[in-house]
Amino acid sequence: MDILIGQGNGTTGANGAAAAGLVKDSDTEHFMTDVIDASNEVPVIVDFWATWCGPCKQLGPQLEKAVKDAKGAVRLVKIDVDKNQELAAQMRVQSIPAVYAFFQGRPIDGFVGALQESQIKAFVQRLLKQAGGQAPGPSPVDQALEQAEAALKAGDAGAASALFGQVLQHEPENAAAAGGLVRALVKGGDPAQAREVLDGLPPALAKDPAIETARTALELAEQAGKAAGATGELEAKLAQNPKDHQARYDLALALYGGGDAEGAVDQLLEIVRRERGWNEEAARKQLVKIFEAAGPTDPVTLSGRRRLSSILFS
Repeated sequence: MDILIGQGNGTTGANGAAAAGLVKDSDTEHFMTDVIDASNEVPVIVDFWATWCGPCKQLGPQLEKAVKDAKGAVRLVKIDVDKNQELAAQMRVQSIPAVYAFFQGRPIDGFVGALQESQIKAFVQRLLKQAGGQAPGPSPVDQALEQAEAALKAGDAGAASALFGQVLQHEPENAAAAGGLVRALVKGGDPAQAREVLDGLPPALAKDPAIETARTALELAEQAGKAAGATGELEAKLAQNPKDHQARYDLALALYGGGDAEGAVDQLLEIVRRERGWNEEAARKQLVKIFEAAGPTDPVTLSGRRRLSSILFS
């Protein structure tokens, strides 16, 4: 693997010497120095939080990661509202987590509530743009994720699994890495291990798009596994009765399980063409799952969606 997370990026230890001073706790007494004065140099993000706030516990680490990834271009100051009620009132903090961004002594942006990691990154990028700075290059974690996705796309499920696993060792709640590891295990023919990884993820990650995509890929693999090895028998059934939609549907699963996603799509599209409403539109729903698992830019998805639209709207 080309990327070793946590090495060669100017950091030492868990937080890294280069990250020192980028994230700090503050209070009412030091707010002017830590936020207002400091914002004359770089944008300062202020996170109003409390120990009892569940969403705060989710947002805080993500903010810290985004700030450290910015490599000094922004800073983060954390304010406990229970210990600084007067300051929270002055800032009109009505619910938490509440985030404000300051630059050159004045607030320039902010949001309330927890956000997804991609939204937090976009927030930081927006601050840098407003401050006239340039976004830093990709972090080692982002580089590792890119390499893992490239390996998976190239069919090297083993390398992809290793890279996704490495990211998870560094960031146990990284949804992109967790979802990627599940997809890589499925691609590598180990749905049982993929199920174990998926079932062991923190509940907070369950609704992340990366996890939902991985779950779909695993469900498809599990369904296909049950139909594996029956291709010849199912093809014989269809030769005798082309209207046997169940046999055609099962054949699609068997083909998908054998790595022939395009063949599976062909069979499912044929069901939709012959009888769209069969079994509560099971064929169309299965097509959607295949497209979701493959990704929006995969050739199978692009071709399949075009053909599906042609059938549905012809």
